[in-house]
Amino acid sequence: MTTSPPSPRIASVAELGERLAVLRLCEAPALDAMRRSLDRHGQLTPIVAFAERDQLETLDGLKRLRAARALGWPTVAVTIADVADGIEAKVRLAELHQHRGLTELEQGWLIRSLYRDDKLTQPEIARRLDRHKSWVCRRLVLVEALDVAVQADVRLGLLAPRAAIALAALPRGNQVPAAAVVIRRGLTVAQTARLVAEVLEQPEDARAGWLAQRLEATPAAPTLRPTRMPRGEADGMVTDIATLVRVSARLQARLLGTPLGALGAPAAEVVLDRLGALAPALTALARTIATVLGTEPAA
Repeated sequence: MTTSPPSPRIASVAELGERLAVLRLCEAPALDAMRRSLDRHGQLTPIVAFAERDQLETLDGLKRLRAARALGWPTVAVTIADVADGIEAKVRLAELHQHRGLTELEQGWLIRSLYRDDKLTQPEIARRLDRHKSWVCRRLVLVEALDVAVQADVRLGLLAPRAAIALAALPRGNQVPAAAVVIRRGLTVAQTARLVAEVLEQPEDARAGWLAQRLEATPAAPTLRPTRMPRGEADGMVTDIATLVRVSARLQARLLGTPLGALGAPAAEVVLDRLGALAPALTALARTIATVLGTEPAA
């Protein structure tokens, strides 16, 4: 006799936690596509959540939840999964994505959480995930060998997951400067693998200097040629205003839709640092705009 799946219920967006979000990637293009889908078609599939100490935690549907937050939705449809604890929730997360697939980094994050946070042995993790022990060991070694700053670059969308995996072959001290070269040059995964091979060909004591030279010699990524040249200063201002409006709306949606804690500590620190630098620039721009519009309050 088969058991019918639980019926969806309506839950407040505010009551859904994202504790397991640190085990997942939520890339900006996919989130933008989900936001457009929800706005156009509504929610077609319920979010899967589980109850943990009087809190509903998101198990599957992270993009749907963040897109709903960005759109200002107060509620979403949720299905409550019957899981006993956080360990079972992580195992269920792996099962839910068995066919769609987690990236190797996401698999590694999940395994590391079970190993470090939940204190399961590697053989026990392999048994629960129905995987071979060597599979578990390889992914654990991957994330433990990869510098946390490089993992933060992946979470922020600056570095492709597979490029980060290629960088894991380098000693920790070389990973961050190599990642900087990859990001600045916009290298593909194949080009990143070649860069790693070139780094490993250098004597150990020369690698840092070699990477510094590559970074210094690397020109910034070329900008696309505009479809038409600005006709004058006014046209340039209008273009800049349109760009700021578009980018600020996108940034606001991301900040509202993604709690910084869900990015992981290193990535969250990078975002907070950049926001700290952005705030005074925006404040100064707002004052200038008020002066130009004649709406600046009298001193």
